[in-house]
Amino acid sequence: MITVDGISKSYGSQELFRQASFKLTAGERLGLVGRNGSGKSTLFRLITGEEEPDAGQIVVPKNYAIGCVDQSPSFAAATVLEEGCAGLAAAERDQVWKVEKVLAGLGFTAADMRRPPGELSGGFQVRLNLAKALVREYDLLLLDEPNNYLDITSIRWLTSHLREWRGELILVTHDRAFMDHVATHTMAIYRKTLRKIRGDTGKLYDQLAQEEEVYEKTRLNDEKKRRKAELFIRRFRAKARLAGMVQSRIKSLEKQEKLERLEQAKDLDFSFSSRPFNGKPVLNVTGLSFGYDAGSPLFDDLSFSVGPWDRLCVVGPNGKGKTTLLKILAGRLAPDGGEISYNPTVATAWYEQTNVSELSPERTVVEEILAADPAVDGQRARNIAGMMMFEGDAALKKIRVLSGGEKSRVMLGRIIATPVNVLLLDEPTNHLDMESCDALLEALNAFEGAIVMVTHNEMLLDGLAERLVVFRRGGARLYEGSYSRFLDAVGWEEAAGAEPDEAEEKRLARRVDRKEMRRRRSEFVRERSRSLRPLEKEIEQLETAIVEAEAELETLHEAMAAAVETGDGERIAGLSKRTHACRSAVEESFERLERAHAVYEEEKRRLDGLLDALGDDA
Repeated sequence: MITVDGISKSYGSQELFRQASFKLTAGERLGLVGRNGSGKSTLFRLITGEEEPDAGQIVVPKNYAIGCVDQSPSFAAATVLEEGCAGLAAAERDQVWKVEKVLAGLGFTAADMRRPPGELSGGFQVRLNLAKALVREYDLLLLDEPNNYLDITSIRWLTSHLREWRGELILVTHDRAFMDHVATHTMAIYRKTLRKIRGDTGKLYDQLAQEEEVYEKTRLNDEKKRRKAELFIRRFRAKARLAGMVQSRIKSLEKQEKLERLEQAKDLDFSFSSRPFNGKPVLNVTGLSFGYDAGSPLFDDLSFSVGPWDRLCVVGPNGKGKTTLLKILAGRLAPDGGEISYNPTVATAWYEQTNVSELSPERTVVEEILAADPAVDGQRARNIAGMMMFEGDAALKKIRVLSGGEKSRVMLGRIIATPVNVLLLDEPTNHLDMESCDALLEALNAFEGAIVMVTHNEMLLDGLAERLVVFRRGGARLYEGSYSRFLDAVGWEEAAGAEPDEAEEKRLARRVDRKEMRRRRSEFVRERSRSLRPLEKEIEQLETAIVEAEAELETLHEAMAAAVETGDGERIAGLSKRTHACRSAVEESFERLERAHAVYEEEKRRLDGLLDALGDDA
């Protein structure tokens, strides 16, 4: 167990924690959330003892081993496998199998394990450091964005591995789906304090939102009471008879704690600009092939089209060609074979992981946004900078002083500044916090154009993807369907007893033409409306007739009362006859209404059942 008791921490005028507390009990896997710069990494350093809190204390049990991933790779062993074994405890140095298992799960091949660590790419060096942390059985493991350099298959393996972790765990990640699958508890750095619950991020954010709503209602109610008391005091302070009541209210106000208005949290809030598009499709890819090494293509004979509203996601392990495909679509690389034809009216924007290098270090944030498109004026650039959380003087910061995450937001700002109808995005969530990822998903869903996106973020895939280009050992293939359908029908594990390509071919052969199903569903909805409309019209007419007849009955009753008072027998007889006829008409209309309503409900149930069945097929 670790106890964090009333800690405070500031850097100059920037206060991160104010009397913050929480406990981590045995076996808990804690997901830590908070906006960029809120203090997540600082909390890790406080727990490991690299830094000390300004006030409060952190109590760690004796002989309690805390592990974390070294962010600065430094390797001494001759091979990857030997370096991985260096992470084992001294008593376990012979358990090489454990290291091999973890390295394989993180995407290392048998050949990779024999390579010198220095030959690895930067991403795989980070993976090696992660493996060294995972092979040792720490009491507490601190993981800060462990999935940043992992592909989708490695992330899924890591999810399963961490769910079986026997010690405690604190996890920071921008990938909400990953966190929710791993964590037993979630904690937010919330207004300089720490709020922890049992459950996932959705439950945590819902609870915080409810608490803020209750706080604001309480604050407004208290202010109302305070104004009333102050008014009473001003009016009756000079009245001797009311002196006791006045003094009572004065004392009550002095004791009452004044609730301050909550500072509005800054969220990334934006939308992509769209450009009108005429024609269909946006682009056609026919027989595309590419390889960096002769005779070893990354993909071959890949064909697909992209429509004006398509959401096409490119998924698969790292190193298989996903980013390469996007570069070819963006015109940054030429294919070895095949053809890409864009509609002449298409305007594209390309966001790639290393695009931040294209930013000019000496330009300000506003100047970079202005440079994106000649049509953007100063006010529009300022507005976009504000959307990207560069408000006021922050918009005048030089690019060279920005963090990696801030530069990524500038790149998004440049894309927003230019109206386009096709977005080509390569891992756009890297360097964004969880709240910004949510805002990005909302903006992508609202974009009035086509999207082709490379991502390992399963929240984005679940919320956006309608079609997939899937990279696997056999190259790349188009899958018509959502990511959840892909997992159900194909998945990332190859079928036992069949060659990978053969198994995938058989599964992909069962794909559903979703456009055709949507067309059939749309036609059925129109037919359903035509079938129900006459019944709805009849019910509406009967209800109107009943309302009018009952109004007439009321008028007849008033006339009857007047006739009785004057003793007009002839008028009484005539009114009585009309009243009887009107009552009969109302009764008949009610009976017809009941029959019509029953027929309508039965027909509606039948048609809705057919519509639901069609929706399941779609």
